[in-house]
Amino acid sequence: MRKASGGLAAIAFGLGFAGLVAAPIALVVHLKDGLPEAVREKSVLSHARALQRRIVTLDSHVDIPPDYTKVPEHDPGRLTGMQVDLPKMHRGGMDAAFFIVYVGQGPRTPEGYEAAKDAALLKFTAIRRMAEELYPDEIELGVRAEDVTRIHEAGKKAALIGIENGYVIGKDISLLEKYYDLGARYMTLAHIGHNDICDSSIPLSHLGDAEIEHGGLSAYGREVVAEMNRLGMMVDVSHISRDAMMEALRVSAAPVIASHSAVSELGNHPRNLSDEQMEALARTGGVMQVVAFSAYVKVDAARAAEERGLRSRVARAAGDAHFSYIKHGKLPAFVNGMKEIGARYDRASLEEFVDHIDHAVKVMGIDHVGISSDFGGGGGVKGWDNAAETVNVTAELIRRGYSDEDIEKLWGGNLLRVWSEVEKVAVRLAERREAEAGMQPDAEETFLPDENIAPAEHALGPNGG
Repeated sequence: MRKASGGLAAIAFGLGFAGLVAAPIALVVHLKDGLPEAVREKSVLSHARALQRRIVTLDSHVDIPPDYTKVPEHDPGRLTGMQVDLPKMHRGGMDAAFFIVYVGQGPRTPEGYEAAKDAALLKFTAIRRMAEELYPDEIELGVRAEDVTRIHEAGKKAALIGIENGYVIGKDISLLEKYYDLGARYMTLAHIGHNDICDSSIPLSHLGDAEIEHGGLSAYGREVVAEMNRLGMMVDVSHISRDAMMEALRVSAAPVIASHSAVSELGNHPRNLSDEQMEALARTGGVMQVVAFSAYVKVDAARAAEERGLRSRVARAAGDAHFSYIKHGKLPAFVNGMKEIGARYDRASLEEFVDHIDHAVKVMGIDHVGISSDFGGGGGVKGWDNAAETVNVTAELIRRGYSDEDIEKLWGGNLLRVWSEVEKVAVRLAERREAEAGMQPDAEETFLPDENIAPAEHALGPNGG
């Protein structure tokens, strides 16, 4: 767009002659960098919309309710009260999303494992039903990194699948391959509460969790990471303890992701990542998807206490011992209670969320940062509270001086690169197994692993950096 130094005619072109005549003083007052503020903002939004038409805009974490696709209010093809549905994705320019098979931590018993598996399979079925039966002309399931670009170029949305909480495999590691075959391409090793794989960043006392159980990954957890590497499934370290995360980086043969985490330097919450963790993740080729979850972006102890009390009351009133955003988040008592709390405390803003992106880029570099919402699971900030507002994030990045190339990396390019590398590692591991199987035993011959797929322990040191 031309600068206003070309005269008032250029300004009139942007605002219209009627506006120019009606408010000439306002134009002078709001003139900034050669353009009126209104014209500059219109230019930014136009730029953002045009950019999103060219690039893939991928949200790495969208939760779904248990009755997804089964009831009208949770029909993704309709305009609903959900933060993400197809009409909102179209309106906001969200091209792809990891829809999440989330199951909260429960008892580590045969019955608990079976219930977790059943709950997981229910969500796999719902996501696949959306893409394969209900709306195949609008959205398609992607199972390879390259699928996302292909689907986008075909004019459809891409549905990807992630698992949140390794509890869904219980002690049966073979379930990883079953879930991979159903479309899962990343798994968060743990959620809130320890499991058999690793320690969580937030233990659950009602399940008997000690502050530390495994001291990082368990022996089983290390096997799980190796199996995920074999399959080509991304290892997700969001939610897990610092020691578990650092150990996952050391033992994984492939780069690791944090699918939805914020920055502890700006929000002192146990779920957030420290600069040390972020640097280690970048050094090993991974990516951190910065999450727009208000309570993690803007940590307010007083508000957090009130919200905990509200969640406890709502859960008890529903006959449950513990609160779930997916189960209780739409109940009137919770919605109205949150409105009352919101009237007394400010939620995090879009600008504060992008501050976390800025910090992550400063610490990790532009090639190791991405974006996630956690919509449907408590996520959202003022300015990006549903998929229809996705363009606002792009606009704010433009305002802060990020180039189109940088924004493309943040909005999915970096995550797709890591996903592609995870696929390549799986291929190399398979080739190595075949080579080893074909070697004749020789006491004098020692097999040296490919340095490209060796665990990254050398990069971090024995204590994780």
